[in-house]
Amino acid sequence: MSNPDSDAESQSEPAPELSDDAMARFPVPAFDDLPADLRERIVEETDRAGFTPNVFSAFAYKPSHFRAFFQYHDALVEDTALEREEIEMLIVAVSGVNHCYYCNVAHGALVRIYAEDPTLADQLIANYRTADIGDAHRTMLDVAVKLTERPADVEPADLEALRDAGFSEEAIWDIGAVTAYYNMSNRMAMFAEMRPNDEFHTLGRE
Repeated sequence: MSNPDSDAESQSEPAPELSDDAMARFPVPAFDDLPADLRERIVEETDRAGFTPNVFSAFAYKPSHFRAFFQYHDALVEDTALEREEIEMLIVAVSGVNHCYYCNVAHGALVRIYAEDPTLADQLIANYRTADIGDAHRTMLDVAVKLTERPADVEPADLEALRDAGFSEEAIWDIGAVTAYYNMSNRMAMFAEMRPNDEFHTLGRE
């Protein structure tokens, strides 16, 4: 006689479903049609978040780009001299001036979570210059927004301002790298018309 408990344990978890409306301008692939490494990564993220972030569904359209995109993302958040709160502040300030709906909503939720502040993301998106942040972080965002809007105008004085604000050389590199990466991410999200999951809107509000 089989053991019902062991039978239940042997059954695999249901596969995530990739949302058909994750993006409007390209087809979203079926989860079962993806390479094994993409399925594994999506399952990990789904387990962690409780839902499958639509950026994973969208970038799965082209597996080689999915791998490169998320490998660089992981390096930016794991091998960094910045606090995770600072990374998310950079992303939201950059996404705010770029008017990227997906990243404003998704990373706005992460700002609320990592900063433990339910209003900071909204302030940063609307006008980071008037947000409730310190002078060092305002300098950080000034440089990131300048790199976003007027990259040819970035000069040694901008890096010196970051040094004067207390950022290490590695942290200054990381500020530039996060800013550059998320400008690319913003543009792909807008080009493909990626839509944020409904869950992001309410995360970290309380």
